[in-house]
Amino acid sequence: MTAVRQHHIWILLTILSGVTVVVCTALMLADLGRVTWRQPAEVERVETLSEAARSDSGAATPLHALRDSLTTRSLVRKDRDRLLAWVLLCAGSLGVLSAKRLAAGRPQPLPALDDLVSLRFGPTPSLVVGPTAPVHIDTGSQAAFVEELVARFGTSVEAAIPILQAIQSHYRYLPDEALRHLCDISEITPAQIAGTSSFYTQFRRSPVGRHLVRICHGTACHVAGVDQVNRELRRHLEIAPGEDTDGDRMFTLETVACLGCCSLAPVMMVEDQTAGRLTPASARQALDTLRHPV
Repeated sequence: MTAVRQHHIWILLTILSGVTVVVCTALMLADLGRVTWRQPAEVERVETLSEAARSDSGAATPLHALRDSLTTRSLVRKDRDRLLAWVLLCAGSLGVLSAKRLAAGRPQPLPALDDLVSLRFGPTPSLVVGPTAPVHIDTGSQAAFVEELVARFGTSVEAAIPILQAIQSHYRYLPDEALRHLCDISEITPAQIAGTSSFYTQFRRSPVGRHLVRICHGTACHVAGVDQVNRELRRHLEIAPGEDTDGDRMFTLETVACLGCCSLAPVMMVEDQTAGRLTPASARQALDTLRHPV
């Protein structure tokens, strides 16, 4: 059974259990209201017949019949309420279980790497280059920038992550020349850089496009047809297989697990702008607006 089918089954069970809880609760409340409404009249009838039976033996028969009827009705009501209570308990338990499974299936946010690094080295400087500003690479300035980072964070291997973060933040990717110079003036090895940059998805070894497009491939977006949107954007931008950036380096497509906008599925973000309820045509049009501004 596929993950999408399992997700649909848990959604259905959640809905059914919720409806069952509502129906059982309504029936129990209705039963209680009916008893409360009938009780004064029934008590009055019993008292009237009891008073009449004291002087007329003929009133004893309807009195016994009334008491038997009330007793039978009370036992039936208790059995019905007991059954409703068990159904309510089972439905509530199933609802909690299915809700937990649905919550467990959602992508859980991991601690941000920036937060983990800041605990050890303090906050990193804000060096992000604007998304529409061209990045000019100069070997001399790269060396000076890397030396400044090494002076701040140190030459030990544990300084690799914050230094790589700062380089990534400044250039929007990890230039080979900067990495080679980093290895020359510190204890950080090329193997460590290769392992770290491949393990953490925030690091890039190739230049990024002018606009970063994050496309959600979570469960909701997958069900809503995000694969067709992604294929159309790659075809329209003429992005080669295995690549994520178009030839003009205008757009970089990045696949993410969740953007927190499941109600807008399928959804993508261009820089900090969200576009939801996409179709292949509307997604293409959104990028064309940036490519050829009016």
